[in-house]
Amino acid sequence: MTEFDVSAPRRKRSVLSGIALLVALAILLSLGTWQVERLHWKEKLLTDITERRQAPAASLADIEGIAAEGEDIDYRHMTASGEYVNSKERHFFATWHGQTGFYVYTPLQLADGRYLFVNRGFVPYDNKEPEMRMQGQLTDQQTVTGLARAKLPGKPSWVVPDNDVAKNIFYWKDLDVMASSVGLDKTQVVPFFVDADDTPNPKGLPIGGVTDVDLPNNHLQYAFTWYGLAVTLVIIAVIARFRRRGPAQ
Repeated sequence: MTEFDVSAPRRKRSVLSGIALLVALAILLSLGTWQVERLHWKEKLLTDITERRQAPAASLADIEGIAAEGEDIDYRHMTASGEYVNSKERHFFATWHGQTGFYVYTPLQLADGRYLFVNRGFVPYDNKEPEMRMQGQLTDQQTVTGLARAKLPGKPSWVVPDNDVAKNIFYWKDLDVMASSVGLDKTQVVPFFVDADDTPNPKGLPIGGVTDVDLPNNHLQYAFTWYGLAVTLVIIAVIARFRRRGPAQ
């Protein structure tokens, strides 16, 4: 067998290995760069949310104007006035500081006749029914200050249970169903929620200020992982090449 016969397959394998290495390297570097871009996006989002929460409270009309322009209204500091329709409150299953219970969503009837669903806060499981916290059932004109929360476009995940409308237990915040289950047409309802701030209620219930900004930001860790794998791949390739060349020298 000639030297050409031996070296040709070897060169072919070397070329194929080199191509595979470059493809794998390109994928790893692309994934790392994508995570860096996601990191910058997440940091900007968190900064925006902090600024929205700390800004002076905007009126309901201002928030509706922002929404009409297609901008995000989530976590914007706002205020609204009206009368609570306590007989139509809805209950969202939740935990707060390790305690199981419900967030109480009560429609606030506005001066123009529409309704704004307000997350008034948390009540323990045994205080789900209004008669267990009658002093917290506010009447007359009320002014609510809190954070606007966007309406969910649909069920967040298949693992989330279906809402049990008959028992008034919601596992995800379906505004349209919350409204229709108490006889309100969605055209009568402002298309977003408000999470009330921590202004104390009589006898302490519901407990307001329950908004949780939980946006994990692990993108830097993921970027280091992908870039680290790329560096490791290069090191392995260099070591393998030197080992192959060693006996020939």
